[in-house]
Amino acid sequence: MAERILIGLRSLNRGVAIITGVMFLACAALVLVDIVLRRLGNSLGGTDEISGYVMAIGTAWGMAYALLELSHVRIDFLRSNTSTKWKAVFDLVSMFTLASTVSIIAVQCWQVVAATLKNNSHANTPLETPLALVQVPWFAGWIWFAIMAWLTFIAAMALVAKGEFQKAESFTGVFPEVEGA
Repeated sequence: MAERILIGLRSLNRGVAIITGVMFLACAALVLVDIVLRRLGNSLGGTDEISGYVMAIGTAWGMAYALLELSHVRIDFLRSNTSTKWKAVFDLVSMFTLASTVSIIAVQCWQVVAATLKNNSHANTPLETPLALVQVPWFAGWIWFAIMAWLTFIAAMALVAKGEFQKAESFTGVFPEVEGA
């Protein structure tokens, strides 16, 4: 059951990653058009602001994908020279720490969004972007990351409790290519 949940989360996050990638490509196209227009003596204006918003939103949503693809940076000097059981323990501690930290960040993000909504804040830029348009999807990405981290931790804990250390490691460990490096 836990393994199916983790496989489902990976699949779901691949879809999120594709959407995020399309968003980055659209932003890159917008910037490219603006660069060409500048060479012709004109400009769309605001592409730097828009690309910053896209980067913030895309990063928040992309972190859950990176988590489930084992792409987050970890320092594994303790883990690399231990038994499979201890590797599982280190992986669970790592996942718990990550899930806790991301949850704290998400709570703090909500405070930013709540203030923006309360004050109907706009960017202090020529575009005067309503900040809620940017901060709500950014906040949702952090919530998504926190949910994915907790679900991954719980599923991995269930696998470890059943003694399925290798399966748990395939979802919470490190890439085999970098093992021991």
